[in-house]
Order: sequence, then structure tokens, then C-alpha cells
Amino acid sequence: MHRPYETAQIILQNSKDLKIEKIDSLVEISHGLWEGKLEAEIREEWPSLLKNWHDKPEEVIMPEGESIKDVSERSEEAFEKICLSQNDNDQTLLVAHDAVNKTLICSILGINYSNIWMIKQGNGGITVIDLFNDPNKPPVISALNITTHLGGILDATASGAL
Repeated sequence: MHRPYETAQIILQNSKDLKIEKIDSLVEISHGLWEGKLEAEIREEWPSLLKNWHDKPEEVIMPEGESIKDVSERSEEAFEKICLSQNDNDQTLLVAHDAVNKTLICSILGINYSNIWMIKQGNGGITVIDLFNDPNKPPVISALNITTHLGGILDATASGAL
């Protein structure tokens, strides 16, 4: 969680009165034996598993790692706790990694986490989610993957990500 924590510090550098809280269940997917390897290296050793990861991510458990289902379950639970802790007019910044963000977006949109490849989350991309006091009114994604603050109009930050 080093990079998300560092990113939160940068974003909130002018808001010294705000506390940054690390939530362990929002840690990135455990890539297990794939951790730190380039996609070409993974393809050499686990070609069919990597193909499945791209085609049917819901069926893959990375060697000595975890599944996208695991990430989705723990991320959704953490998000629900965050939502329940909100007061009127609160603004909360949640900084997390790609798989966490994508599974949460899938959940909010009402689609299965197996559809993570339908969503792009660039490094440093901003997604805005509006919550409502009415428990019968679902969250609304009012902006998705804004990266113009990083320069350019189109997001090129996530190229090469697993």
C-alpha cells in the first residue's frame, strides 16, 4: 500500500488537518509468483493461466496469489464500511490500486467482477462516486478515470498492466 499512501499524501499535502487511514483490505491483488514479473516473463512460464487471466479473470488464482473474487469481496466490504461511516456532506478520498478500483466500480455498476477488463483505471486516474443518505438510492459514478491532470487528453498510463 506504499504507492496509494504516498499518492494520498501528495493529494492532501495542503490539508494537514486531514488524517490518512490505511485500510488493509484495500491492498492490491496478490500477484503471488507473478509479482514483479513482466507480462512476457509470465507468458513464458504460465501461458495458459495468463490467457485465462485476460479471457476469464474470475477463473484464475495467481500462483501463490489470490483471485479477483477475493479482491472483490474484501474491497466491497471495506467500501461498505467507508460508506456507512460517512456523514452529510463528507468528502472521502479513497486511493487504491487497479484491481481494487475495478472491482468496486463493477459492484457499483451492478456487473460481475469478471468484467474488470471493461473498465480502464489509469495510474493516477480519478473516479468520482456520489453517495446518498437514502439507503435505497445506489451510489452514482459521476466521473470515471479522469487523467487530464497528468497531461494529454487520452489516458496512456495503464498500458502494460496485467
